[in-house]
Formats: sequence, C-alpha cells, structure tokens
Amino acid sequence: MNHWLLKSEPDVYSWDDLVREKVGRWDGVRNYTARNNLIAMKKGDLGFFYHSNIGKEIVGIMKVVKEAYPDPTDEKGKFVCVNVAPVEKFIRPVTLAEVRAHPKLHNLLLLKQNRLSVMPIGVDEWNILCDLGNGNFTR
Repeated sequence: MNHWLLKSEPDVYSWDDLVREKVGRWDGVRNYTARNNLIAMKKGDLGFFYHSNIGKEIVGIMKVVKEAYPDPTDEKGKFVCVNVAPVEKFIRPVTLAEVRAHPKLHNLLLLKQNRLSVMPIGVDEWNILCDLGNGNFTR
C-alpha cells in the first residue's frame, strides 16, 4: 500500500464536503508531477486530506476507491482524477507549522515542493503524522 497527501483549498472542496458526499472525485489537478502521482495510486491506498491556503493543516485520512481515469473537467484530455472516500477525521488537525518543526519530517515533499498538490508520503512520515493528529487509525 502506498500513502499520499492530497491538497485542496477548503473553500473550494473541504473535508466536510468529502464526508457529505461519501465518495468524492479528486479532480482539477493541472500539474504533470501531481498527475503522475494520481496515476500511481491504487485502490485501497491511503492519503491525507490537507487543507491548503486556508488552515494549512492535515485534517483527516481518506482512501482511494477508484483508480485514475480521465478528468471530466479537463477539456484537453491530458489529466486524470481518482475517487476517494473519507476514512477518519483527525482528532486535531496537524498544522504546517507543526510539520516544519518536527525533526523527522524535514524531508517531506510538503516542505520541499510546497506547490505540489498530490505527493507520496513515506511509511515513517505517515506514522508520525498519524500520531500527531491523534488519529485512531490502525496502521
């Protein structure tokens, strides 16, 4: 299983929107590296839902329920989307400031490529971030 971090501006699409929909389409990605990360996702992979711009925090865990398919919002047909479902909301969000301050997270792509909207997360970093969010998720 792979782990991911996916960013969305909460005033555009938030964790609460995903929970309300039960299954959401992660679309609108227009960066080739992020697109390739979406293509690499497999059904059952887990990802963090990160509120970008407003909040700048990881708020929960979601699961890929449908692998990459053509993004219907892309008129040129170059980009893909995946479907995700909520798994668990963090007891408390993990802020970007906390991530920056943590000594074992300094290599996280969130800090190195902060404009990237879809990125892989290593197992060790995944476990640290889950612990910081006080999540009950069984890893």
